[in-house]
Amino acid sequence: MLTCLDIGGTFIRFGQPEPDGRVPEAGRCPTPVSDFKDFAAALSGIAKTTGATALSVSLAGVYDSRTGLARVANIPCLDGRHVARDLEAALGLPVRITNDADCFALAEAHLGAGRGKPVTFGIILGSGVGGGVVVNGALLQGFGGISGEWGHGPAIDPTAGGLAPGLPALPCGCGQTGCLDAHGSARGMEKLHLALHGATCDSTEITAAWHAGDEGAARTIDIYTEIVARALSVIVNTLGPDAVPCSGGLSGDARLVAEIDRKLRGRVLATYAAPLVTVGQHAANGGLVGAAIAGADMVPAGASA
Repeated sequence: MLTCLDIGGTFIRFGQPEPDGRVPEAGRCPTPVSDFKDFAAALSGIAKTTGATALSVSLAGVYDSRTGLARVANIPCLDGRHVARDLEAALGLPVRITNDADCFALAEAHLGAGRGKPVTFGIILGSGVGGGVVVNGALLQGFGGISGEWGHGPAIDPTAGGLAPGLPALPCGCGQTGCLDAHGSARGMEKLHLALHGATCDSTEITAAWHAGDEGAARTIDIYTEIVARALSVIVNTLGPDAVPCSGGLSGDARLVAEIDRKLRGRVLATYAAPLVTVGQHAANGGLVGAAIAGADMVPAGASA
């Protein structure tokens, strides 16, 4: 019996795959972030509740499947650990770890916007900027567990091309300055709005004001979507994806996603007949669905998932 988990810095969500690929959320619990024993105990409780014989985990951060090492800034007790190996030792169950953005990309490539298409680039626009690449149904896993991380390097200069004078190049958690992860996230939108107008608003207030016709918010969204579309155009021209589904908190605004798509089209070489950047069909549940796909071979063929 395969149990899928979507582990973030606040909650652990879990469920088990249905025959049609859906993974309904069966429950959730707070994520123990400081003590590994507490973290393992939480997963042990979930495994016992669900009757799991294997765990497939969607996890934020960078996970190198070759070395087993994870870098998970928002869950310190996992940072720098061989997470799968240590959990297997603690739980006595096979454990597979997959990056959360990669899980979303897998979900969309198999059961969403990229279904039946050669290349899917799933993107995350929320508290950070991330992505995952799936080619012919298989996850592209790069050296060190890195692929699809379009939010980092080369550094983005938001003032380039005359977007607006005096915009700050924001520091990024990776140590660089001006990364898209800093400028294209929800917090980046808020800092952009503050720099432009001196007003402190959260991203939902900014987008709501934009929808209501506020000129200041419209200026913020215009520059924000230009920054994101410019960076995304490099990825699209490099990979040639057939679908770019979007997840994360900002993906809940379909008009914002459509504006990014509109601006992107003027910067890419290929001509797409249909929208390329779309709200993901699994934007709300891609972690669990992708974990099920990533862990499909962890249970014997013909056995109940």
